[in-house]
Amino acid sequence: MKSRTIAPAFFILVIALIALSFPLSGFSVADKRVQIVMLGTTDLHGNLYPVDYYTNNADNRGLAKIATLIRQIRKDNANVMLIDSGDTIQGTPLEYYHNKKNNTPPDPMMLAMNELQYDAMTVGNHEYNFGLKVLEKARSEAKFPWLSANTYDKGTSQTHYQPYIVKEVAGVRIAVLGLTTPGIPNWENAPNYAGLEFKEPLSEAKKWVPVLRGKERADVVVIAMHMGLEEDLRTGELNPGQVQNENEAIAIARQVPGVDLIFMGHTHRDVPSVVINGVQLLQANYWGRHLARTDLYMENDGTRWRVYARSARTIAVDDKVQADAELLKIGEPYDRETQSWLSHAIGESTAELTAGEATFRDTAILDLVQRVQMEAGNADVSMVASFNEKARIARGPVTVRDIAGLYIYENTLVVLEVTGQQLRDALEHSAKYFRPYEPGKSARDLVDEKIPSYNFDIAEGVTYQLNLAKPFGQRIENLQFRGKPLLPDQKLRLATNNYRVNGGGGYVMYKGAPVVYRSSQEIRELIIDWVERHKTIPTEPTNNWKIVP
Repeated sequence: MKSRTIAPAFFILVIALIALSFPLSGFSVADKRVQIVMLGTTDLHGNLYPVDYYTNNADNRGLAKIATLIRQIRKDNANVMLIDSGDTIQGTPLEYYHNKKNNTPPDPMMLAMNELQYDAMTVGNHEYNFGLKVLEKARSEAKFPWLSANTYDKGTSQTHYQPYIVKEVAGVRIAVLGLTTPGIPNWENAPNYAGLEFKEPLSEAKKWVPVLRGKERADVVVIAMHMGLEEDLRTGELNPGQVQNENEAIAIARQVPGVDLIFMGHTHRDVPSVVINGVQLLQANYWGRHLARTDLYMENDGTRWRVYARSARTIAVDDKVQADAELLKIGEPYDRETQSWLSHAIGESTAELTAGEATFRDTAILDLVQRVQMEAGNADVSMVASFNEKARIARGPVTVRDIAGLYIYENTLVVLEVTGQQLRDALEHSAKYFRPYEPGKSARDLVDEKIPSYNFDIAEGVTYQLNLAKPFGQRIENLQFRGKPLLPDQKLRLATNNYRVNGGGGYVMYKGAPVVYRSSQEIRELIIDWVERHKTIPTEPTNNWKIVP
């Protein structure tokens, strides 16, 4: 009797097990869900080693430290993609020395990224700083594609770079579209991007995303953009100082259907997780200080994979994160050359000079840059901003490292013929660095945190006062040239840099001004040459300007 009652139940169980062993709509239960980890870096700016080359102190930054995080994540997760959002081959003395002094070996950042098996990198604006020859050499040394769907060979419909990649990960088709900020002609010398044009990113995203969803059958669409958030999320106000279409992350998230994830860059911000119109956005800060991570949880409904859950965050490097030994080994010969160059003594200073107060009072350390620009360009007036508030020249020997820390960008010198009115307009524009005056608050309290200090230009060759109690556009008072009021139509030779001449920082008042001199040398090199020739650095400021009240 027992065998007769057990047998039917036994056969039912066997049949059920057999049924479960066959795929349902082509997929087993286990195959219906998968986790994919997307990792992103951005604005590494040549930071391979965890060191601040300007102070020669250890610092929690650099791809060698990020590599340790990447390797651990790959150890813990089977399905990982790694992408970068640009500004990679410029920014540290290590990359400067490689690109300008010894460009024969492979680019150190490309070697390091090859070792980490990056899937793709979007082209940033600073990739162009050393010209197309240097750019294309580094690109040829990468074992991963450089992406930019909105960079075209001029006058054609042909993209200069690969516009996107599609990679199948655990059966899921993931497309990564690259987009570059189109502001390059506003900042860069024309020969450095000759033959290229940069189209508006929003319209290009609208063009390419349907291709990825349609023709390429992408289950997930990721944009790796060298752009960031264009507005203040709290107020909706556009961030100041941007050129046209410079940052369009929000517009693309709002207006381009079919985008799942955006890795941002360019604006040097840590954005752990923002969701706009259902699109996940995040940004890994800059200099390799953070790694961006998104976990995509995919589910297959029998016809296609869909994102059913996701999480996003940025991971900071700290003292507990050790630098990856293999990347340190790759960078060692480049670091050794760089340190030898930086340590070379070129002059001396009889006093310590610092830039900590350079945006609030005249300083001898910025006056050095002004003096060099005026002499090199035979100029009447010079305009300079403080690029590094930590810049310091110690009492005693002055090294290349000191000057590199003072002038950290690859700008070149340009001399314009301007009118007194154009100079006044430039100073009024610069004065927007300070918010409207509030009694009892210091100038430091009134700094507009939305405006970077590198857009606050200071003039030499004229005397003036910046009156914070006056409205915008009326703040520059007692503007004099050689002891007399500067007339609106008075002509001056103005020394500035190529970034400003091209409109960088919103200095549009220079547009159309005749160029009377252009140097092929970086301003940093001009300062180094000046110190080598003169040996001693002036230590007293001219005190030609001040803030009131």
